[in-house]
Amino acid sequence: MSLNRRNFLQQMGGLTAGLALAPELLWTGTADKKMFFKISLAEWSLHKAIFSKKMSNLDFPLVAKRDFGLDTVEYVSVFFEDKQKDKNYLKELLMRSKDNGVNNHLMMVDGMGDLGAPDKKDRQQALENHKHWVDASKYLGCKLMRVNVSGLGKPEDMQKAGAEGLSQLAEFAKPMKVHVLVENHGGMSSDASWLNGVVKQADTKNTGILADFDNFCVMSESGIAADGKCKNEYNRYKGMTEMMPYVKGISAKTHYFNEKGDCVETDFYKMLKIIKDGGYRGYISAEFEGPNLTEEEGIKKTIALLRKAGAQVS
Repeated sequence: MSLNRRNFLQQMGGLTAGLALAPELLWTGTADKKMFFKISLAEWSLHKAIFSKKMSNLDFPLVAKRDFGLDTVEYVSVFFEDKQKDKNYLKELLMRSKDNGVNNHLMMVDGMGDLGAPDKKDRQQALENHKHWVDASKYLGCKLMRVNVSGLGKPEDMQKAGAEGLSQLAEFAKPMKVHVLVENHGGMSSDASWLNGVVKQADTKNTGILADFDNFCVMSESGIAADGKCKNEYNRYKGMTEMMPYVKGISAKTHYFNEKGDCVETDFYKMLKIIKDGGYRGYISAEFEGPNLTEEEGIKKTIALLRKAGAQVS
């Protein structure tokens, strides 16, 4: 695709036509403003299209606006192809988002080393790797950057090391007004009480949690059964409730839908009530990664469900 600014007016004409074919996406404006949260799009929802080269990271702002009617996006670092220090690339991405009226909200960073590594040298290297992504997030206008904190060893040692790495990165990011969030994303981080402890020990104002609806499998060496089912799953509603004091971002992840359009694995109505009661009023991202629908179908169903449940809970 690689659509650029010269195509903008033509593509925006296509936006109207696209929405005419998708009535569920017409629920915008006044209806959305009545909800207690706003909807963003997680780039991971399009990972199959990006990995197969059907679209690129540079296309993401336009696709979010044209195909799904959303004006706020959340990037994933693995789709940048090591372009985080390439100012020309970042400038082009920023221009495309601005041209399409899209707000760059959050950067999800993976593969940059373990901020909770038990060895200080490894932890320091991970810190240096992540600093480049703080710079990129700031340049693109992302106010939030999500990182992972895991590690090896006893849970209390992992927690202490993770808090140290998180605190150091947050101090670096503070002058740039970027908040560094950790996610319940496997390992001990999927234990909400453990993750809370990391953020509490980091004790830095610009840290917090990116809470995922579905990542509550506390994985260890033997944590996943042969059939892929989790042996040790933290109750997702209990976990969300516990994390709420530290939550600054939320991913509404979906895999499967029933005939009513509701998510099979997560009760969105129950989860959104917990979030509302917890005082959260920010963005909730639509993040689809199920196997039985196309990415486009799954994203649209996730957005429609967020609006349906959001209207009821709000």
